[in-house]
Amino acid sequence: MQSSAIFPLFYLPPVGYFSGLKAFDYCFSIEREEHFPKQTYRNRARIYSPNGNLDLIIPVVKGSKVHTKVKDVKISNDFNWQRLHWKSFESCYRNSAYFEYYEDEFAVFYQQKFGFLFDFNLQLLDWLFKQLKITPAYAFTNEYHKETDVVQDYRTKLHFKQEVAAGDFKPYFQVFDDRQGFKPNLSIVDLLFNQGPQSKNYL
Repeated sequence: MQSSAIFPLFYLPPVGYFSGLKAFDYCFSIEREEHFPKQTYRNRARIYSPNGNLDLIIPVVKGSKVHTKVKDVKISNDFNWQRLHWKSFESCYRNSAYFEYYEDEFAVFYQQKFGFLFDFNLQLLDWLFKQLKITPAYAFTNEYHKETDVVQDYRTKLHFKQEVAAGDFKPYFQVFDDRQGFKPNLSIVDLLFNQGPQSKNYL
């Protein structure tokens, strides 16, 4: 498959990630050979809590730093991070319109242990595509190249510390928007739990 875009693999990626994929008709390459960069969406997701933005972070085994390929990064299960994440989803989205619609299938990811971050993220991504009724065509990189000849390289573009303007995203109803207004570019699950089957149309 010849892809014109290359994307990193994120944990429950932000809405903008899927907007980027749509621009290439969901035909893209997933980077799996890069060295694992710290403080990115590769092991964290941002959701809307009663107090504002909440970052959910997947702990990785100590030593998974700049010299570990992202496909080889192991999840640390020294504490029950999955229970923490699930409780956060429940407290943030239990009152959303569609949380219960997705709950049973989504909960499976937080009830079984996963060894590698890449495998966990990929299974979640495939599940998200299924819920969005999107049939992607993706391949994996076989070696890392800092410079590529693809049309768009998203590996360093999507960073959780980058501020995004609300005006870049069309507002949709969010559970706590009466408190802090619309928060753009949160995890795709924020869109899914609030908009349900209409999420694909939003994208």
